[in-house]
Amino acid sequence: MNEKHNEIRACERRRFLSQLSAAAAASGLAWAGRSAAEGAEPAAAEPLPTIELGTHRVTRLIVGSNPINGYSYLGPHVDRHMKDYFTPERTIELLQNCERAGINTHQFSAPDRTSEVLRMVRERGSKMHFICLHADRPGVKATVQSTRPIAMVHHGGATDRLFHEGKSREVHDYVKAAHDCGVLAGVSAHDPDSIQKIADEGWEVDFFMTCFYFLTRKKLPPQDTLQVSYPFFAADPAAMTRVVRQVKQPCLGFKILAAGRRCASQETVKEAFRFAFENIKPSDGVIVGMYPRFFDEVHANAQYARQFGRAAQ
Repeated sequence: MNEKHNEIRACERRRFLSQLSAAAAASGLAWAGRSAAEGAEPAAAEPLPTIELGTHRVTRLIVGSNPINGYSYLGPHVDRHMKDYFTPERTIELLQNCERAGINTHQFSAPDRTSEVLRMVRERGSKMHFICLHADRPGVKATVQSTRPIAMVHHGGATDRLFHEGKSREVHDYVKAAHDCGVLAGVSAHDPDSIQKIADEGWEVDFFMTCFYFLTRKKLPPQDTLQVSYPFFAADPAAMTRVVRQVKQPCLGFKILAAGRRCASQETVKEAFRFAFENIKPSDGVIVGMYPRFFDEVHANAQYARQFGRAAQ
């Protein structure tokens, strides 16, 4: 009896898989037919507003790298979810989709792991600009040679730590090393005071990366909670954007979505884009990490950048 039951189940499973394969094939044929009718290449996206970084025109929306590298700021389970998803091929696909949507710049980190992806993207015809977030001054020259970025930017967490320790000169030396390699030099920071200090001292910085949330603050207000891994305070974006509007250099705001905390709905995301573009200078842009596993974040974010980025210029 059990053998007959198992045989029936096996037959049903084979029939189901056969139907599934047929449906997938039909779907593929339908898509192929539509592609042939509409043309193999998708229609060119409406251009995004751009700003100047040195001699380069970059879109006001830049795709970030935290999701690609598995930095979710939401815990180890989400980190692993992102890392598992972003294979090299899916990373390339993301960057190609961004370029099709009109985004022409990618801010990457972890150059040792990323250089091969960038090489393959370029071999497939990409014209994207690349900005490297990095903190190893002795390794600047090798990183420039292996990844060919338009700019090297001193990592924000390292910047805040060195300023806190009274070692801001090391950050300044990094800026000089980047310029010695013939690329633009930027400084990233989470602390608005670090950005203001650099501007006040007149460093030869080409642009800043400015976090909307002061995640590296050392003193937190009293609170009855188990742990505060990352302090996302509601007043932080206003504090950073006040400094952004005061400095003359272009600024690239990041974590405008509070590492997913302002993504409960597309209305929330849209409002975050609106706030960002209305509170930075017309010469500034934003960096947004994208994780299109469940929703086409690329085209949605590009549309918000067109809507609010152009209106604010």
